[in-house]
Amino acid sequence: MSERVAFRMNLNPGQAAEYKRRHDNLWPEMIDALHNAGVSDYSIWLDPQTNYLFATLVRTDDHTMADLPKTDANRRWWEFMADVMAYDGDRPVVVDLVPMFHLP
Repeated sequence: MSERVAFRMNLNPGQAAEYKRRHDNLWPEMIDALHNAGVSDYSIWLDPQTNYLFATLVRTDDHTMADLPKTDANRRWWEFMADVMAYDGDRPVVVDLVPMFHLP
């Protein structure tokens, strides 16, 4: 089985085009790290009124997402993104979202 999870992040004002440009050119090693951690079907949406980024992804039951920050690709990606997003220390601010409704 797998599960879909959702979370919110905060984009710095005026950084939407740069954020999209960087994700349009997501590094192959970051894609591999996500897939190796059991992540698929990952989407990120922007609410331009609030600069909130809303993300959903599917992860396998045996996912290793907690280990992603230990990978070189993930650490470098977070360093690369630090100027366009809200950060708490060395990682993006992430707020887990609570599922309320799903129509399969």
